[in-house]
Amino acid sequence: MSDRMPSSHTLPYLTPEHDMLRESLRRFIAQRVLPNADAWEEAGFVPREILREMGEMGWLGMRYDSAHGGSELDVFSTVVLAEELGRSGYGGFAVTVLVHTDMASPHLHHAGTPEQKARYLPAIIRGEKIAAVAMTEADAGSDLASMRTTARREGDHWVLNGSKMFITNGVHGDIYFVAAKTGEPGRNHQISMFIVEKGTPGFSVARPLRKHGWLSSDTAELVFNDCRIPAGNLLGEENRGFYALVKNLQNERIVLGAQAMGEASRAIELALSWTRERRAFGATLWDKQAVRHQLAKRLAQVEAVRALIYQTAWREAQGHALVQEVSMIKALAGTLVNEVMYDCLQFHGGMGFIRETAIERMARDARVQAIGGGATEVMLEEIAKRM
Repeated sequence: MSDRMPSSHTLPYLTPEHDMLRESLRRFIAQRVLPNADAWEEAGFVPREILREMGEMGWLGMRYDSAHGGSELDVFSTVVLAEELGRSGYGGFAVTVLVHTDMASPHLHHAGTPEQKARYLPAIIRGEKIAAVAMTEADAGSDLASMRTTARREGDHWVLNGSKMFITNGVHGDIYFVAAKTGEPGRNHQISMFIVEKGTPGFSVARPLRKHGWLSSDTAELVFNDCRIPAGNLLGEENRGFYALVKNLQNERIVLGAQAMGEASRAIELALSWTRERRAFGATLWDKQAVRHQLAKRLAQVEAVRALIYQTAWREAQGHALVQEVSMIKALAGTLVNEVMYDCLQFHGGMGFIRETAIERMARDARVQAIGGGATEVMLEEIAKRM
């Protein structure tokens, strides 16, 4: 089971090239991540050299233009990346990379001017500059319309005021894609996106945040106090940032779902190995029908959600608007990964409660999958509105 690898033979979307990518990612994770990731958990961040190494492998700009250093691969390569990062068992490492590749930098890729792309995108793709996206606020998580951060035009500059909360790569980021209200009072959807570089006067990291899980993910609160940026740092159209955020949430939720299913698959592998070896009452735990049936059910559920993710990714590549479908992915994957972790930790018994075991860390890391990127309850409402 530990060598089990989804391949082109199990899903019609995947090719031998995708399998090669998966194998390369697994080797990198085995050699560069697993021996060091516990130290990253203690430090609270992933070292920059890891992202630079991943950039050298071409993994930080897989769907971007070759003119900027991208690999021009397809959406399924992104899903494979997210699955394998999740399967590493270190959610903090996984989300550090995926925010950089699929939640922050896509705003530049989709909406940036040629000058903006030429200035920022190559360094992001190489892993030399770390990207973050700042849209969430303490009082405005999934409810983007309640955003309070503002940006006003003053001559050749924009002036930003407000704060952002729960920002991944917030402390060690270099380039931030920031959402702020720019419209008239009461026009809740009039939001614009801006490029803010680290070191800009008026921009500061208020504090790093200590979290329940994802410990190796650098997460922070950001503050903008009369932060002046050049007018040319407007990203995309003025007052159209809300729609850019919604558009990218479609990709983000596919990626988060794939990460969650990678985590769930790995947890089942660990539980299967443990239950086949652990003896109780004269037999292994695997010999107990209740245990093996529960793991079988969880594997079936994971494969079903995984198939939905790949199908939705295929439709997203065709240019379809898929708010309902990606909301289903986020709701199902975020719930299922936590259910899988509960069972797998339970079957580990007392060892599942000990910090030195992988399943204990993975269970903590999984909890936020039902919150970040759109809480499960919000996702269910998005589905219901379109029924």
